[in-house]
This record gives sequence, C-alpha cells and structure tokens, in this order.
Amino acid sequence: MTTSVGPLLRSWRERRGISQLELAGRADSSARHISFVETGRSRPSEEMVVRLAERLDVPVRERNALLLAAGYAPRYPHTPLDAPQMAALREGLERLLAAYEPYPALVVDGTYTVVAANRGIAVLLDGLPEHLLAPPLNAMRITLHPQGLASRIQNLAEWRGHLLAQMERQVALARSEPLRALYEEVSAYPVASPGPRPTDHPDRAGHPDPSGQAGPTDPSEPADPAPAPLALPLRIVHEGQLLSFVSTIATFNTPMDVTVAELAIETLLPADPATAKYLRSLGP
Repeated sequence: MTTSVGPLLRSWRERRGISQLELAGRADSSARHISFVETGRSRPSEEMVVRLAERLDVPVRERNALLLAAGYAPRYPHTPLDAPQMAALREGLERLLAAYEPYPALVVDGTYTVVAANRGIAVLLDGLPEHLLAPPLNAMRITLHPQGLASRIQNLAEWRGHLLAQMERQVALARSEPLRALYEEVSAYPVASPGPRPTDHPDRAGHPDPSGQAGPTDPSEPADPAPAPLALPLRIVHEGQLLSFVSTIATFNTPMDVTVAELAIETLLPADPATAKYLRSLGP
C-alpha cells in the first residue's frame, strides 16, 4: 500500500490525465518541483499539498489522506450530520426539500444512504417491501432491487445503465470500499422485467391523462408528436399512471467538511405536464 505523499499525488495526476508541466502551471509551481515531490526528493509544504489537491480536484476525504501521508494533520473535519453544529444545514435541507413538494427530492451521502427526503419520494416508495424500506434506506438499493422500483421503471435498461455508470465513475474517483461493495451488490441484482404498461388513456403527448379522459379518437386527427427528451428521463409507473422525470443533482460549493462534501441533493423534475398535474392532484 502506498503511504508516501509523492506516489499518491502522482496517482491523482495520472488519473486526471494531466502532465507535470500542466499541473505546475495550475499550482503556480514548476514541473521540476512537481517531479521532485512525486519522486520523494522534495517534501511539499502543507499549503502545497492542499493546493495540489485542489488543482487535481481530489475529494475532501482524500485530501486528509494526502496531508497525513505528507506528515501533516488532517485539515477537513468529518462532522456527523446530527451534530449540533450541523443544525443550520439540516434545517436548510429540510426547507429545500419541503419547498420542492409535491415533486420528489432527497439527500444522500457518499454511499447513497438517504439522509433526508420529502413526501414526493414517499409517494414513489409506497407499496415497496418492508425489507427495502428498513433504515438506513439506500437509494441505489431501493431503485435497482428487483423487488424495488426496478419493477416499476419502464425504461429500466437505460436507467440502470446510467446509474451503474455513475457509480463506476464515483468508485474510481473516491476509492471508497463501502461504495465499491454497494456497486458490486446492486450491479449483480437480476434485472427485473418492467411491470405492465399503464392502461389509462394517453393524453395527446402520449402520456397518461390524470383526468381519466381519453385523448383524440378520430383517426383523421393527427396526434401531436411527443417532444424529444432533453435529458434521459426516468419513466416509472405509480398506481397505473406513467410518470416521467428528469433528475438533477446538486452538491455544495467549496465544502470544508467531509460530511458536507459527500452530500448530494437529487430532485426529480416532471418531464411533461401530465406528470406535474398528476403529482399536484395527490394533494399534501
């Protein structure tokens, strides 16, 4: 196992695909000094370790590992989310999730454990087996397990491929053993067959009409073409209704705490008017 800072920095530089000269330019240093640091001929200062880590976009947790390898104390705390000093952050997240209702939104940590969610998420999870809903909830496990949301996702092959590719990138970046174990678990799940397609009458865009009224039935009247998706949609059935979402993920800018750095806020934005109308019709 590599323990000195030089080889660790070289590993991150090579992972980013940049040369010593390019890194030197980003860090206001010289290629000669970068070479000496990587080979152990020069011990970098604490500020240089932090600067190189920032320029290489090293995750905050791994920046602590670089500092320790260089002989310095960790700079970034790892504060539990339920600690008193995190109260303002928790309250802010709760207000954000509540404001997004009735649309689904949740917050996950670095291993996709759900740390907060709104009532829109509860709607999607309704009826799932208890063993999947037992805490701590895991977003990837709930989504990809054949007894979970996977059985309701109409474009499962595309969505599963997107999620697994996302996890692969994160495993390569974070070098997290718990994340790698989760990836190996969920990627080995048998692929569930999507449930029956909704039987509700479609609206003019090809989506179920929450009002229960049929779309045009006159074959001489051309149907409006369904708009091309702007992003890969999640198409999932809820109580016979086909819902379509696009996912957005937000993280904190320049975090100074490991816990905060690993939080991600995911919101599911309705991809069509029918989905938005249906969710609003459910009420509080």
